[in-house]
Amino acid sequence: MKRWFPYFKPRAVAAARELEARRALSAPEGRNTTTTGAIHNDDRRKQMKRSFPYFKPLAVAAATLMLCGAAHARDLTIASWGGAYQDAQRTVIFTPFAEAEGVKFLEDTYLGGYAQFQAMLDTGLIPWDVVQLETAELTRGCEEGVFVSLDYSKIDKSKFVPGFATECGVGTVTFSVLIGYNTEKVTTEPTKLTDFWDTNRWPGKRGMRKGPKLNLELALMADGVAPKDVYKVLNTPAGVDRAFAKLDQIKPHVQWWESGAQAPDWLMAGDVELSIAYNGRIDTAKKEGLPLEMIWDGTVYGADRWAILKGGEHVDVAYKFVKFATDPQRQADFTKFFPYGPTTVEGQKLVPSDRTGSLPIGANLATGLQSDSPEGLDFWVDFLEELTERWNTWAAQN
Repeated sequence: MKRWFPYFKPRAVAAARELEARRALSAPEGRNTTTTGAIHNDDRRKQMKRSFPYFKPLAVAAATLMLCGAAHARDLTIASWGGAYQDAQRTVIFTPFAEAEGVKFLEDTYLGGYAQFQAMLDTGLIPWDVVQLETAELTRGCEEGVFVSLDYSKIDKSKFVPGFATECGVGTVTFSVLIGYNTEKVTTEPTKLTDFWDTNRWPGKRGMRKGPKLNLELALMADGVAPKDVYKVLNTPAGVDRAFAKLDQIKPHVQWWESGAQAPDWLMAGDVELSIAYNGRIDTAKKEGLPLEMIWDGTVYGADRWAILKGGEHVDVAYKFVKFATDPQRQADFTKFFPYGPTTVEGQKLVPSDRTGSLPIGANLATGLQSDSPEGLDFWVDFLEELTERWNTWAAQN
């Protein structure tokens, strides 16, 4: 299918639309999500408590880059999501790496989106060496020459879970959305995705994220489509009709949420019986002693990646950093700080047993769908506008 990259439309319009289309789960809350486009992501940003706005004008980003570029021979510079999340990375990854290698490092905050990378392309100034980002921006940046095409003789590709080591990036954390419920509000605890549609056994309202993304995928899986076939089915008019027909079955019972915090709040208040939610939100509530649980059947998940900037001053050191940051034990240790899973096979095995039930790893993903797969990204790039229009019309109907 023809994808509308900037090559086909004016760059400003295409970049904005492609960014929205490519955001598939952020999950990470905090980098977990917004309601207009992504699974995963603005809400994850909020959870990570970043102190920067989500978008800034390109001119500001470019000016910042120029100031950075004015300095000579800077130290290794790592960009991530800021806030408490980056504080944890500094403790578990950044500082131990610097001490082990005998190097100094600088940090910066990645604001999300593509503007900062576009400014690098436009100015030729590369202020970073390595960055954590989402698959959507990684894919575009890899195609446009922002990131290094990785030399896997320097990083062991085989240690990663299949799908989490790609041409220009390797996975750093996994995140997901799933079904959450209040154990004190249900008479029988649900166990599978199809239970979300069973309003006879579990009467009451359902909480779902507003918008077509994620919901169409969940609807098809609830209707019996295997995760591996979801985007193939959605790629046909009949498949889209099938997804909307499945959503019709529970539409009268749905409350649409627009912030990830609403799902656990509604579950605790009894406003909804079951809700689609971010694993991080449910895990945080559980740590606070609230009686919430999650169901992994039919979860939708994705991963953030580390990427190395092409033209950066410290490419060789950046390779060492990425190798260090994706060390299995280090990834497992990071789960003590945030409810995001390791992207390495061994790292998932090393997660403390009391954490495995809350993380998008291993057996928890056995019946899940990877939303940031190439098929998922391509599908939403092609059809986001069309399906958003159909969704809005459908949602407005009684």
